[in-house]
Amino acid sequence: MASTALLALCSTGAFSGLAVEAGAGVCHATPIYAGHSWHQATFRLNVAGSTLSRYLRDLLMAANPDLLQQALPRKSITHLKKRSCYVSLDFEGDLRDPARHHPASFSMGNGCCVCLSSERFRCPEPIFQPGLLGQAEQGLPALAFRALQKMPKTLRTRLADTVVLAGGSTLFPGFAERLDKELEAQCRRHGYAALRPHLVAKHGRGMAVWTGGSMVASLHSFQRRWITRAMYQECGSRLLYDVFN
Repeated sequence: MASTALLALCSTGAFSGLAVEAGAGVCHATPIYAGHSWHQATFRLNVAGSTLSRYLRDLLMAANPDLLQQALPRKSITHLKKRSCYVSLDFEGDLRDPARHHPASFSMGNGCCVCLSSERFRCPEPIFQPGLLGQAEQGLPALAFRALQKMPKTLRTRLADTVVLAGGSTLFPGFAERLDKELEAQCRRHGYAALRPHLVAKHGRGMAVWTGGSMVASLHSFQRRWITRAMYQECGSRLLYDVFN
């Protein structure tokens, strides 16, 4: 049992930093210092990969009414999202100018052909602007900034030096660049211009938590935290709290 944020950091060889996770079900911004999560400075966004897949389906059906008569399996929509969508670095500008759109057509495998235009960059945008889905939450860059802001001043710069991206929903082309741009803008806007976050966006970040878990499990110190069947039978479930706290 371990924090996914900590394991994401471990996958980069770090034990202190800010983990920014965007997976299938939820996004988190979690500060970690010396291997310990700061729960009071952790923020959650209930928009992630599954939400974006549903949003893409709605966008496609709005743009192509004929698709209402076609079956659009969730698996196919998710595959289409991963294959074709990207994060815009200037969403409003791209939205206003059709010349910036990059249309692409795809076969869904059931005889249905789908054409995407602005949907390609509109799909991931709710992670940055949840208001597009009618949600009052702040976007992920604002939550990442708030997580840093909540930390003691003495630790803030050190954590900002290692902002680790993790999770499949961070793999959209342009995601890291947009987050970096907006996080820096948040720092300047709120009077933290000296704070210069440094993003760590490794190619394998979609599996960062699993990678970090394998690395932690191989440490000699981790083996001292194993619970054997005999120990559990002797002490019961309270042993979990003794070992993992």
